[in-house]
Amino acid sequence: MIINSRAIVIHSIRYGEADLIVTLFTKTDGLKSYLQRGVLKSKKGKIRSSFFQPLTVLEIEASHKNKGTLERIKDARVVSHYTTLHTDYMKSALVFFVSDILKSSIQEEETNIDLFEYLETTLLWLDTHDNIANFHITFLIKLTQYLGFFPELSQKEEAYFNLQEGVFQSISVNPYCVSGSHVLLFKEFLGTTFEASMNIKLSKNLRREILAMLLVYFELHLHGFKKPKSLSVLNEIFK
Repeated sequence: MIINSRAIVIHSIRYGEADLIVTLFTKTDGLKSYLQRGVLKSKKGKIRSSFFQPLTVLEIEASHKNKGTLERIKDARVVSHYTTLHTDYMKSALVFFVSDILKSSIQEEETNIDLFEYLETTLLWLDTHDNIANFHITFLIKLTQYLGFFPELSQKEEAYFNLQEGVFQSISVNPYCVSGSHVLLFKEFLGTTFEASMNIKLSKNLRREILAMLLVYFELHLHGFKKPKSLSVLNEIFK
């Protein structure tokens, strides 16, 4: 079957001397992996290895056999030529963090157009804005909406956030109930826009605490989720 779709590069690894195995989140078919032969040595081919930098948005024509094997991209072009994502060191750190998160979070070969459009819009936002200190926190919170475990807000005024159940409550009932300054600030992020959330003032420690809490939340709600390797770099940069 031949498909034409937009696709976001999640991950790519070298395979042999000249090949790449590329994981893309496609708008039409969800998560797919492709084997691109000779792309690392080809200087004149239509498809270049530079197309597969993390979070690049592509328009692809691909052959899908849908048999659980690696598929093949027949043609590709870059849709959005980012101006800062791969050159600004802070944004580059965020790119690797986001791609790590998506690699662990998007696990099914299922179409999710709303998630695709959220990612595409968000990446363009990051590329064109400079006030980005809280980006990773807002990104994770909004991502939970598309993955099915956004916090229940009806008891938002209560002191404890139950990470296991995704609800706010007045007492602690398990080891995953948390409270404190970072939970109060976490509440400020819920329901805000990207622009507004960037103006929430956080100390280095509070930003780390909120991020650590969110990653535990993801671990509890997504089977096989792993804390991103890029976390330590991110914590060093966003002080």
